[in-house]
Amino acid sequence: MKSLKVVFLGTPEFAKTSLEAIHQSHHNVVGVVTVADKASGRGQKINQSAVKVYAAENNIPVFQPEKLRNPEFLEELRKLDADVFVVVAFRMMPKVLFEMPKMGTFNLHASLLPDYRGAAPINYAVINGEEKTGATTFFINEKIDEGNILLQNEIEVLLDENAGSLHDRLMEMGSKLVVKTLDGLAEGTIEERPQPEVEHPKNAYKIFKEDTKINWNAPSKIIHQFILGMSPYPAAFTTLKIGEEEKGLKIFGGKFEISNHGKLSGTLDISKNEFKIYTEDGIYYPQELQLEGKKRMNVKDFLNGFRNFDEITLQD
Repeated sequence: MKSLKVVFLGTPEFAKTSLEAIHQSHHNVVGVVTVADKASGRGQKINQSAVKVYAAENNIPVFQPEKLRNPEFLEELRKLDADVFVVVAFRMMPKVLFEMPKMGTFNLHASLLPDYRGAAPINYAVINGEEKTGATTFFINEKIDEGNILLQNEIEVLLDENAGSLHDRLMEMGSKLVVKTLDGLAEGTIEERPQPEVEHPKNAYKIFKEDTKINWNAPSKIIHQFILGMSPYPAAFTTLKIGEEEKGLKIFGGKFEISNHGKLSGTLDISKNEFKIYTEDGIYYPQELQLEGKKRMNVKDFLNGFRNFDEITLQD
């Protein structure tokens, strides 16, 4: 089988798994492009991307340009004479870059395109209660996630699965799809096809802090899926008032029941043994939580940290 010369562009763990799969295949990774190292945390420790760490461990040349249009960087890439660029969880690319290789540049996206174009396809598939999702490889063009499809693979979303679990399963499945796409391009057995025209494709816009707040006026099932879809990152939150102090409370998971309780949505019922939040049509029971300034814990340990439950309320 023909071997392709590949330049890989990506950053997080999701991308590293695909890089590893290509590197372990018969294709040849001739270079890796990733973000610049960043200082973060209390000690301003220098953090390297998961992709850079893997590339360095395997003696693959690494490029970390501040600007993707940098002429010196572009010239270095041209010298690699790659057949194809593979992009997984990277950033917007200029035309001068994605049009460089002979065969073009393809991207792995964690949804069944055209649905869930955008930055957070895994989160929104869970939030919206999808029964299935998947991964797509497609050629990059100047529109975000709108290029011609190469291959797709479908996966079932499990009952009560959170975004973290689905992320990990799609990461593994996606890495195999990337290698299969390279094999197909090498052998000329893939026919690219335009994305289907859908009047209202489901969107997966970037999630900001204000988007993660829980709306307790919604039905229980909607709240449950929202919390799962935000778990473990960026995490759904609500606000507790403890005495005179307000503190953010992240909720990572729980269970719910439908019940005609006659109480206002967002009312709290909390004691040493139970934590209930009333919703539009039932009760939500948080089970994994993290109070601002504390570590993540189960609900039993969380409740053990309080003595006076009468002073705790839920803030809108």
